[in-house]
Amino acid sequence: MAQLDRRPDQKFRGRATIRDIADLAGVSIATVSRVLNDRPDVAPETRENVLQVVRRHGFTTNRGARGASSSGTGVVGLTLPLVNDAYFGPILSGASEALYEQDLRIMLCPTLHEHDREVSLVDRLTRGATEGAILMLPEESTDELLHLQEIGFPFVVVDPREAPPPGIPCVSAMHATGAKLATEHLLELGHRHIGVVGGPAGWYANDEREIGFRAAMAAARLLPDPDTIVRSDWSIASGEQAAEILLSRPDRPTAIFAFNDNSAIGAINVARRRGIRVPEELSIVGFDDTFQATIVTPHLTTVRQPLAELGRMGVSLLSRLLEGQRLDALRIELATELVVRESTAPVPGA
Repeated sequence: MAQLDRRPDQKFRGRATIRDIADLAGVSIATVSRVLNDRPDVAPETRENVLQVVRRHGFTTNRGARGASSSGTGVVGLTLPLVNDAYFGPILSGASEALYEQDLRIMLCPTLHEHDREVSLVDRLTRGATEGAILMLPEESTDELLHLQEIGFPFVVVDPREAPPPGIPCVSAMHATGAKLATEHLLELGHRHIGVVGGPAGWYANDEREIGFRAAMAAARLLPDPDTIVRSDWSIASGEQAAEILLSRPDRPTAIFAFNDNSAIGAINVARRRGIRVPEELSIVGFDDTFQATIVTPHLTTVRQPLAELGRMGVSLLSRLLEGQRLDALRIELATELVVRESTAPVPGA
């Protein structure tokens, strides 16, 4: 981000940034960035307004203000498993827009969920090509992440795969709270026999969501049957396989809580093939609120993660690291909320 020196007569405390100009000029940070970088896509009157603020308050650009660990390239690496994906796409969108506002460019590194590929890509990022990195659902182990920190490479983890180790900047959603809300919704509708399509055991998101599910069931004095919790790999196909197991039981559940939207869509597909009406005979809840939740029939009740905001917050933390600022909160959890649509209804016969 372009740093701005200030003269003694300024009212700002500490080093000013383009956010100060944006506030004074009444425009966005992205607009100020375009003006300061002499980009053509700014209306003449807006450009003049911003420049007047710059002149009036004595701002001058100073790109040497980043911390000593900075490469000075103006490029940030971003690793993520998949680019064209309903889940990762919005996170990427939020991160890329935030980087643009910070006057930083992005180096995109798809990892395809492959550990060795990701380690190789991150190794290249640390060799001076980038200022730092956003690691989205990283495949690296705790020791590998701590090593990156030891060599002084600035990075932030967004949506950790494993429980984030202490001392590493991390942004995630409030998985347990969201899962508790979803389970409570089904309980309020009268469901007591709730099947679960979980994710892989050991994944941070899965484990936290299971904690939330069990907490809500315990509060209702219910003990989940271990056979009603079936694992998936987060895909629609795997969700279908898990739902087949649940719906083949003689005492099939009256509701299914799938730990992501893909698995919930898989459950809807299986119910349709079996002639089970959703939600009249089976309620289904997902998690994430991707765009797919509103194009599937019936529209999916789900827990909304602030996906784009995850990306934006990751960039915000990284920007502060690059500026040499101390992070008061190394671990940030963003709120989740239940979105009730057409895939849930009172238990049959209630």
